[in-house]
Amino acid sequence: MTPSSPYKSTGGLIRIIRALRYSLQGLGAAWRHEAAFRQETILAVILIPLGLWLGNTAGERLLLSGMLVGVLIVELINSAIEALADAISTDQHPLLGRAKDIGSAAVLLMLLLTGAAWASVLIPRWIF
Repeated sequence: MTPSSPYKSTGGLIRIIRALRYSLQGLGAAWRHEAAFRQETILAVILIPLGLWLGNTAGERLLLSGMLVGVLIVELINSAIEALADAISTDQHPLLGRAKDIGSAAVLLMLLLTGAAWASVLIPRWIF
C-alpha cells in the first residue's frame, strides 16, 4: 500500500467545495497573470455566442463553441507548465525551455484545429 499524501483529501462534499475554490483561484490567476488567456477568453466570449447562433445543429453548435473552450483549456495547461518551469528556475535550461516550447506548440495546434473546425462548418455555406 502506498502512503497517502497529507495534501490529498479523503473526499466528500468538503473536497468538492475545496476543488471548486481551487479551480476558481486558478482561473483568477490565469486572468491576472496571463495575457494570452485574457485575449483568448475575450475572443471566446465573443465567438461562443456567434458559434451558437451560426450552428445549424446541436453538433455544429457544440463543435464551434467547444473548440473555443478547448483553446482555453490548453492555454491553462500551457500557463501551468510555464509557471512551474519559472518556479523551478528562471535561468536558461534546455529542458525547461523545451517544456515551455512544447506547451506553446500545443496551444498553436489547438488554435489551428479550432480554425479548421470553424472553416469546415462555415465555408461550405458560403460556397454552396
